[in-house]
Amino acid sequence: MSGRGRACRAAAVLLLTLTGQATAAPAATPPAGATVRGSGVVTWAASAQRVGQGADRAYRLIVKVSAGGSDLRIRLSNAYGDHHLTVDAAHAGLQSEGAALKPRTNRALTFGGRQAVTVPPGGAVWSDPMPGRVPAGARLAVSLRTPDARGPATGHELALTTSYLGRDADPGGDGDTGWTLTTGSWWYLDAVSVRPAHPRAGAVVALGDSITDGWGSTPGLDRRWPDDLARRLRADGTGVANEGISGNRVLTGKDGGPSAGRRLERDVLSQPGARTVILYEGVNDLKADHAAGADEIVAGYREITKRAHAAGLCVVGVTVAPFQGWPQWDTDAEAVRREVNHEVRTGGDFDAVADVDRALRDPRDPARLRPDLDSGDHLHPGDDGMRAIAGAVDHPSRNCRR
Repeated sequence: MSGRGRACRAAAVLLLTLTGQATAAPAATPPAGATVRGSGVVTWAASAQRVGQGADRAYRLIVKVSAGGSDLRIRLSNAYGDHHLTVDAAHAGLQSEGAALKPRTNRALTFGGRQAVTVPPGGAVWSDPMPGRVPAGARLAVSLRTPDARGPATGHELALTTSYLGRDADPGGDGDTGWTLTTGSWWYLDAVSVRPAHPRAGAVVALGDSITDGWGSTPGLDRRWPDDLARRLRADGTGVANEGISGNRVLTGKDGGPSAGRRLERDVLSQPGARTVILYEGVNDLKADHAAGADEIVAGYREITKRAHAAGLCVVGVTVAPFQGWPQWDTDAEAVRREVNHEVRTGGDFDAVADVDRALRDPRDPARLRPDLDSGDHLHPGDDGMRAIAGAVDHPSRNCRR
């Protein structure tokens, strides 16, 4: 098939032909503080953070889905807002290049049958299912307009993907006209779900810190370790959601957002189709300036695992990788890391263990990352290190059955 033929086929697969611009209905407002539950299987996600100030503008947000399927839905979050957030237009289509979309793939999303929705402070809402199919691994463009947004905005800071902004851009258009600015963050969008072809397909959620967030990987190429895992699991329709936040900790929350335990409901348990959570946190708790003990960190793991099990999810525990050479490393932190890893491997709390420490450490100096897997800062793996992390995670369906 020619390149043009493949592009036309990809556009046709989504079946998103606009039939005209309808008159906007009054905004549908969910109950204050309520989170509307999704359906299907989460195929993309990014943990909510405060990313700046709301504004009267349009956003064209580029995300890469993991599992393909039909009945696409998006979740909008106002988790950090102190004003109601109105979105008066939302569309989804397939990216062509830059802000331009594949012709005839951009279609309006609705909320309770209406084009507009108002999300209360602290709330979130799912769109209605959108007809058509989205291919696995597709680059999806979700376009929003927020005419009266003000106050703190919710999104995800480290997208490692270029998205687009415009004051006068048309969310329903295919072209790049009006999309005059770029952004390295995602705004208001925090999850996408689909109904996969296989009725028993589920999703894996990666709950982590900057390593899961992708810090150290090449921007724009989707080389975070959850991206690599998604490529491995694509054949059986498994969705993968990346809920990493740079600086996040197991025990306390600060600049890295709420602690892993405090955001478990929002970022993991509420995700549609979630079957397994991969818990990869701990290095920010044990670094020298935080100095949590191994018993405290392991207790935090156990509480998260207990709650995930109560919700019917399997839990994969991950050993903490070495980080000697990072400014906050010292011998005390290294001793705690080794004790934590011993408990992860032998404690029996998890349904499965991914031994990332073993996969990444330098055999000549086990307190350090292998040089060829190090991004250069001695804490965050580079692209090859990210692949090694994904390779350390066994297929969740083999070891995680509850």
